[in-house]
Amino acid sequence: MSTFRALRIDKGDAGQTLSTVDFDEAELMDGDVVVRVSHSTVNYKDGLAITGKSPVVRRFPMIPGIDFAGKVTASTTDEFKVGDEVVLNGWGVGETHLGGYAEIARVPAAYLVPLPEGLTPAESMAVGTAGYTAMLCVMALERHGVTPERGSVLVTGAAGGVGSVAVALLAKLGYEVVASTGRESEAGYLRDLGAARILPREELAAPGKPLQKEIWGGVIDSVGSVPLANAIAQTKSGGAVAACGLAAGMDLPTSVAPFILRGVSLLGINSVTVPKPIRIEAWGRLAKDLDRAKLAAMTKTISFDEIVPTAEAILEGKVRGRVVVEI
Repeated sequence: MSTFRALRIDKGDAGQTLSTVDFDEAELMDGDVVVRVSHSTVNYKDGLAITGKSPVVRRFPMIPGIDFAGKVTASTTDEFKVGDEVVLNGWGVGETHLGGYAEIARVPAAYLVPLPEGLTPAESMAVGTAGYTAMLCVMALERHGVTPERGSVLVTGAAGGVGSVAVALLAKLGYEVVASTGRESEAGYLRDLGAARILPREELAAPGKPLQKEIWGGVIDSVGSVPLANAIAQTKSGGAVAACGLAAGMDLPTSVAPFILRGVSLLGINSVTVPKPIRIEAWGRLAKDLDRAKLAAMTKTISFDEIVPTAEAILEGKVRGRVVVEI
C-alpha cells in the first residue's frame, strides 16, 4: 500500500494537535525492516505523548505508539525475512522515530526481536513495554539475590500496567507479594493476580523518616517521589528496590541513610535502550513465567479509534492492567 491509516501528532504555535490521517509510506523514516502492524498497546508514556503533558515527543510530525507487534513485509537484512512475526518496544519509537499507531512501520532491524514462541501478537502487546519493564525489574531483583526467602516484595502502583504484570510474575515465581494501590475497588483484582495482601497507597504517601521499620525483602516501584522514598526506608538490610516509573513525580526526597546503614540498593530500570540479548532473555522469561490466564484477566482490547481517550484515561489513573490496540 502507498498510504495507510495512522495517528499523527503535529505541533504548532497553539501546541499539539492529533489527527487520524492517510500517511504516505514514502514518508516513513529509514530502516531495514518494514512491518505490517497488527497490534499495539497504550502505556503511561503513550498517555504523556498523546496528551502533551510531558515532552515525550521530540520530533514533529510524529506517529506515537512506543510498542507494536506485526509481520515483516520487506527486509534488507539477513536477521529478518518476509513473514517473520516481530515485536518492538523502546528505542525512541513514538518519540523520535515514527511509531506503532499505524498500519505500517519501518524501523532498523536492531529495534526488533522475534515474537517469543508461545505468545501471540496480541498477547505480546498485552505485555507491552509495561509488562516487559516489570520483567526487567524482576530480573534485576533476582540478580541482586532477592529470593522469596528474603521476605515480602512490595509492588507500588500495583493496579497499573507495570504493577499488574509484576504482581502476576512475582506470585508465580513464589514470592509473597504486597500490592500497593490507591484504588480500593481493585483489591479483588490484585488478589486474583496473586497478591497476598493489599497496602493502601495512603500508607506510603506522606513523608516519613529516612529509616523506618524493615519490612520488604525487595520492591518494584513505578511511582517515584515520596512513596519510593518510604519504600526504600522500609527495605530490609541488603535488600533492593527496582525503580522504573514516575507516576507520583520525578523527585526522590530521601537520604543516604538506607544505602550506607542498611546496604539497600536502588536499581534503576531503563527499558528503552536495553541490549538485544537482555531483551530476548526478558521476552523469553515472559513467555515462560507469565500466567496466560492472569494476563488475559488484566487485559482489555480496544479499537484504533479508542487510543486517544484511553491515553487520557491512563494518566487519570482510570485504566486497570493492560490495554491491547487492534490496529
